[in-house]
Amino acid sequence: MKLNDRRLRLTELLLRISISVLSLLALILIVTDSEVKLIFTIKKKAKYSDMKSVVFLVVANGIAAVYSLLQSVRCVVGTMKGTVLFSKPLAWTIFSGDQAMAYLSVAAIAATAESGMIAREGEEDLQWIKVCNMYGKFCNRMAIGVSSALFASIAMVFVSCISAFSLFRLYGATKDRRTSPW
Repeated sequence: MKLNDRRLRLTELLLRISISVLSLLALILIVTDSEVKLIFTIKKKAKYSDMKSVVFLVVANGIAAVYSLLQSVRCVVGTMKGTVLFSKPLAWTIFSGDQAMAYLSVAAIAATAESGMIAREGEEDLQWIKVCNMYGKFCNRMAIGVSSALFASIAMVFVSCISAFSLFRLYGATKDRRTSPW
């Protein structure tokens, strides 16, 4: 393999491993987060399943962690064999999967960020209170989990760019570019 191909493979592998680790970290932080408050005589427990956008984020991170782990294994096997991806159907499959994961994670982050801002700031027009004033520990730990998911999402976007590059270089020009005026 050429040096550039090895660097690209190593970058892809490191990004995929970081996606798995960050997604799993976000999943663990969010799912184990809870806080109980006593409001007058009523105990109210805040947990991740109270907000459906956070449940969506947890599911998306679980899928992303498993997918990236499987793709990491593929990258390791390809690197050990010293081969570059030459199969167009496989390249299209990887590209489509990476695109789906990137869009899924970005959508989950966007939905959760909106819910988080409403929990933090409230919504006066709808008379929604600032929940994070009451559940500070819960909101802070949730923010750390969402931040981890955000970094995993950014890494997924970069991985999808790498898979796009790997796919579209299979459709390279057949003419010699030095002799072609265009």
